[in-house]
Amino acid sequence: MPDELDLLRRTNPVPANGPYFGDGPLDHGAERRLELLLGEGEPRPARLRAPRARLWWGLAATAVVLATTLTALLGGPGSPPAVAAPRPLAVRAHSTAASLHRMAELAAAAATDGSPGLRKGTHVQSWSLGMSDDGPPVTLPQERVVRWNADDSRTELVVATDPRHPGRPVLSDDGGAPHLVADGHVLSRTTYPPSWSDAPPEARPPRDPAALRAYLTETAGTGTPATPELLDSVQELLDHWTLGARESAALVRILAETKGLRPVGQVTDRLGRPGQAYAYDGPGERRMLILDPRTGAVLGLETTFTRDDHRYGVKAGDVMEYSAWMR
Repeated sequence: MPDELDLLRRTNPVPANGPYFGDGPLDHGAERRLELLLGEGEPRPARLRAPRARLWWGLAATAVVLATTLTALLGGPGSPPAVAAPRPLAVRAHSTAASLHRMAELAAAAATDGSPGLRKGTHVQSWSLGMSDDGPPVTLPQERVVRWNADDSRTELVVATDPRHPGRPVLSDDGGAPHLVADGHVLSRTTYPPSWSDAPPEARPPRDPAALRAYLTETAGTGTPATPELLDSVQELLDHWTLGARESAALVRILAETKGLRPVGQVTDRLGRPGQAYAYDGPGERRMLILDPRTGAVLGLETTFTRDDHRYGVKAGDVMEYSAWMR
């Protein structure tokens, strides 16, 4: 019996002297050797002809080509691919789940001296799932920094980077179809003229819980926002402002009165920070809010699918979106 490694090498549809990353069909010799390797010469099963089967084989072929490209770029099969979708945050087993009312007390105590203060602008790392009708879903990581100037103009810098794989190429969709770019590749650098809007979320957020609730309600654009809409407003707020200790304390007080947001335990976020997690289960998705266990500041917000959606090739547990805010 021939050596399996030698057989596998001769089966390789992309030989060293062939075109790189070839994605065409196997020739007859390679196809026969592959069947011999996988099935030890057993008869080949009938080819599936259903349209759905052809679609999923096409998606699988796309994934194989992408995986082959990544293996070559990132140093072999032992290297974790930089474009791998993040797994849902895992709650530590048997960890203490602090209530939001308790977190509100801790946040109020931490805000006694008013430090740190409120700052206009944001620094956020995000992972978002890009989906299409004709390809598998891909995760696009990027980092965004927004800084405001004294004249109320602002600059926004967006780069492609994934802290889980520093220095590795990352996937980006700037300028068209998803493709690999270097870590730190600048996706956009924009300067905006002065803005004097007095409407949320550009208006200064208040420190009083009742006033901040009205602010978030105006951001949501609804009479009385439900929990998912309130969390969307929180995300919008944090994408414009870096909250100070007193604003964070007011926000946690509001969250403590929110229906359906339950404590689930301790987690380590995607930037390596310890946090307390609070989950809200909605139709087809779960939102998880992560708070700093010492100050109550919002560290992150994660949305995951809770059921499969075969239209886009997503499964229960896939991360739809994750944002991690930094000071």
